[in-house]
Amino acid sequence: MMNQPNNEKVKVIAVSGGKGGVGKTSVSINTAVALAEKGKRVLVLDADLGLANVDVMLGLRAERNLSHVLSGDAELDDVILRGPKGIGIIPATSGTQAMVELTQAQHAGLIRAFSEMRTQFDILIVDTAAGISDMVLSFSRASQDVLIVVCDEPTSITDAYALIKILSREHGVFRFKIVANMVRSLREGMELFAKLSKVTDRFLDVALELVATVPFDENLRKSVRKQKLIVEAFPKSPAAIAYQGLANKIMSWPVPSQPGGHLEFFVERLVQRPDYQEDKSGE
Repeated sequence: MMNQPNNEKVKVIAVSGGKGGVGKTSVSINTAVALAEKGKRVLVLDADLGLANVDVMLGLRAERNLSHVLSGDAELDDVILRGPKGIGIIPATSGTQAMVELTQAQHAGLIRAFSEMRTQFDILIVDTAAGISDMVLSFSRASQDVLIVVCDEPTSITDAYALIKILSREHGVFRFKIVANMVRSLREGMELFAKLSKVTDRFLDVALELVATVPFDENLRKSVRKQKLIVEAFPKSPAAIAYQGLANKIMSWPVPSQPGGHLEFFVERLVQRPDYQEDKSGE
């Protein structure tokens, strides 16, 4: 399927959150730019097929998007937008069926689109939609690493737990990397992680790892007004430093071992439903 030149290995990371409004897309694109600044070739897939927002946040205009790829009117290379520091963005569609509801022909088209990509990259960041829809579960299940973005709010913690529960019990995902976002201090971030860990340790067989604590930063609002990302506009600000730290950690995570990278496995799992009956019961 996917055969990048020189059999280059691709790291695939899903960024999810359960609840909307936790800053998931901001984490995705700021981290992507921080990785690009460190010499990595990064591609961001806007996987919120019902409400595209990555290109909007970056002030980019998408003439074509994933729907044109699925319809056969364009190749993936044709729809990639270039963002800050050269990151690539595959813009989402709007009002399109969830990925797991695609027809067999569309499944085949998606696989073919990835396999025929000429664009080379090292890391694919999948910015999923909010909630626990089949689409979110499918993208998270297919990725090599799953980042869960959570804020210090009861609804955010509850929704993050629900997402982790479903992915672990019904989709075989047992390792999660946690980003504590918009916290007032490192201590608050660690306490937030402890709250989530306490409930997962009690009810689920999963392993959580706190990989970033991103502080609430007034410079975020200023960067939005400038229509820039905080890692660009205020690289020395606390939030930008946190994103740069997350990028450093991502670079240290193991790369896929198989030739061609993890992207082959990602697309295979993306278009396949679990071959067992899902158990909706239990805690």
